[in-house]
Amino acid sequence: MYQADQYDVIVIGAGHAGIEAALAAARLGCRTVIFTINMDSVGNCPCNPSIGGTAKGHLVREIDALGGEMGKTADACTLQSRMLNLGKGPAVHSLRAQIDRREYSKMMKHKLETQPNLQLKQGEIVDLYRNEDGTWQAVTRMGAGYTGKTVILATGTYLSGRIYVGEVSYDSGPDGLFPAAFLTEPLKKLGLHLRRFKTGTPARVLRSSIDFSNLEVQKGDEPVVPFSYETDEPLANKEVCHIAWSNSQTKKIILENIHRSPLYGGKIEGVGPRYCPSFEDKIMRFADKERHQIFIEPCGLDTEELYLQGMSSSLPEDVQIAFYRTIKGMEQVEIMRCAYAIEYDCVDPLQLDATLEFQDLPGLYGAGQFNGSSGYEEAAAQGLLAGINAARRVAGKDQIVLDRAGSYIGTLVDDLVTKGVTDPYRMMTSRSEYRLVLRQDNADERLTAIGHDLGLIDEERFARFQIKQAQKEEELRRVAKKVLSPTEELNRILVSRGTTPVTTGVRMIDLLRRPELNYQVLSPVDTDRPEIPDAVLENVEIEIKYEGYIKRQKADIAEMRRLEQKLLPKGFDYQTVTGLRLEAQEKLQKIRPLNIGQASRISGVSPADISVLLIWLTRQGEEEETPVHDKDGTKAD
Repeated sequence: MYQADQYDVIVIGAGHAGIEAALAAARLGCRTVIFTINMDSVGNCPCNPSIGGTAKGHLVREIDALGGEMGKTADACTLQSRMLNLGKGPAVHSLRAQIDRREYSKMMKHKLETQPNLQLKQGEIVDLYRNEDGTWQAVTRMGAGYTGKTVILATGTYLSGRIYVGEVSYDSGPDGLFPAAFLTEPLKKLGLHLRRFKTGTPARVLRSSIDFSNLEVQKGDEPVVPFSYETDEPLANKEVCHIAWSNSQTKKIILENIHRSPLYGGKIEGVGPRYCPSFEDKIMRFADKERHQIFIEPCGLDTEELYLQGMSSSLPEDVQIAFYRTIKGMEQVEIMRCAYAIEYDCVDPLQLDATLEFQDLPGLYGAGQFNGSSGYEEAAAQGLLAGINAARRVAGKDQIVLDRAGSYIGTLVDDLVTKGVTDPYRMMTSRSEYRLVLRQDNADERLTAIGHDLGLIDEERFARFQIKQAQKEEELRRVAKKVLSPTEELNRILVSRGTTPVTTGVRMIDLLRRPELNYQVLSPVDTDRPEIPDAVLENVEIEIKYEGYIKRQKADIAEMRRLEQKLLPKGFDYQTVTGLRLEAQEKLQKIRPLNIGQASRISGVSPADISVLLIWLTRQGEEEETPVHDKDGTKAD
């Protein structure tokens, strides 16, 4: 080994987690290096060519509000955009965009290349250990040694990756790239508890081999809503997607060949994602269903590859060809890349603090699928947090914890480090008990001030945010004061929408509370409304309509934060606390919660155990308040 260089932050892996980690660390003033096995795979989207989706769109908005890059890049590469779940309440509205995957990768690579304080290097890290002075040593396969004050592990699905297609299996990363074949053993020597997970991806097929006349067209939404609060120029839908359906013949072929599946044949040891099963898994799990929906989606403007969303598989290639061709419109389909399953090593996230730093290894962080999650958006969110905290450690500043009441990012991290995972973790709106407060439309309101406080949101963007907030407050005051007379025009509108007409003057805010009404419907009689962005009107309308529910959730949040302010001492031996059940002692000893709030969410720790801990804390006189960010980003007293 020769000593090549020294850095403040070393990032291993240049996927979605590594990108956000490296950019955040460099932007916060740290000399940073990011390693990738293949320079052409930076920001690769080896599975679905899309960003966002249910709850995932929330994460992208939050990443952007904190100063991350995913949302801006996705906007620049959008092929088609849709807002999901519009038939349901605003808590679950989520943006999803088909993107040009190669353009996304190219743009992210260039952003890394041009970022001050950051170096992008092609190199496989094959050894990692801690030096006597507390710094970290990363060694490449070429024998170059790099010293870092901190290291972020963002290995994705590359760590000891293995591909499965029917009876065929071989060592590989995603998309036919080399795996990270040598890093597993050094990580085990460090004491990390690793496990095997798996994920899969559908085939890519040739556009000209599909008969689109027999498929349902799925157009994008107009106007296109951007992910990033910084995207000002109008976006356009450039492509359409299509919907197809499997049938009884599809099901028959899969059942006849299920014994050839490596998953059902016992060859795959890794645990797959519960909420994104392979197509053969769907057939087995939902035996009563005769058909399943398939989305045929573009991979880019300059490619003829199409992606078959919902049809991931690890069945042999000949079986894939056979069952794909049973689908109407795909009778002559040509597979360009067959579907596969990939198995990889990841860490037990219970070894991490909520800062994403390993509890027993100061300066070492985990992010993304390495932490047992799945999805580009979950990875990017963790990468951003890990990059922020690595930089703050280098600067000698307190690291930040995003609580689950303030963001989906906080919910994601808290779930990982407090509850652990038994299969790849996927973010869903149902995972948040505060989802009406954590909507995608108000991500900037919740997190922009924190991003500014950290140094990732510049003054110009923060000033724009403050103007938007002032517009919102002024509009709330306006509709609370404005009284509409019971005119014939107003009552005609009310009756046409199926709601009760009025006989006396009525406040605008009271009309907006009615579920049948909105700003657009009332615009003919709301003639003095100022020119303010639609996003502000959306935010105002939601807060008015759901005011009671939001107040109730905010009360729950206040109680949760009260418990979060009761700190538990680090390195404490819970076996010394009289009255704690044995299971609670073991769980608390393993997870080492930061506070009573986190302790209360640990499986196996009962309310009675929490009462014991509260009594113990009171007797010890060690109750302290944690620094919690108020809305303006400052720390609460």
